[in-house]
Amino acid sequence: MKYALMFTSTPELDAAVSPEHREEVYRRTYEWFGTHRDAMTESGAELLPASTATTVRRDGDAPVVADGPFSEAKEVVGGFQVIDVADLDAAIALSKTWPMLELPGVAVEIRPIVVY
Repeated sequence: MKYALMFTSTPELDAAVSPEHREEVYRRTYEWFGTHRDAMTESGAELLPASTATTVRRDGDAPVVADGPFSEAKEVVGGFQVIDVADLDAAIALSKTWPMLELPGVAVEIRPIVVY
């Protein structure tokens, strides 16, 4: 079964992490991708900060383009990866090993992918 793992963080909390600790967690994150590469599909990417986002949404009768993300949430998606594993339990088990979870405000959202 294919799932999208969406890696989220809370920008206000990111600033509290020391550069040394962040570097250590990033190193382990790259290792994590190597360790779990058999479950990864070709889809996935780290995203630039939310401040670089452009959003298109409907406002009345016409689409409107706005700078930045259009979200009421405090969390932002910083990247995603598509995985192919046996079931949701396997996706959860894999997500629980995400090294960045030790940082404040970080989460992994797991979403099944529609297969036609």
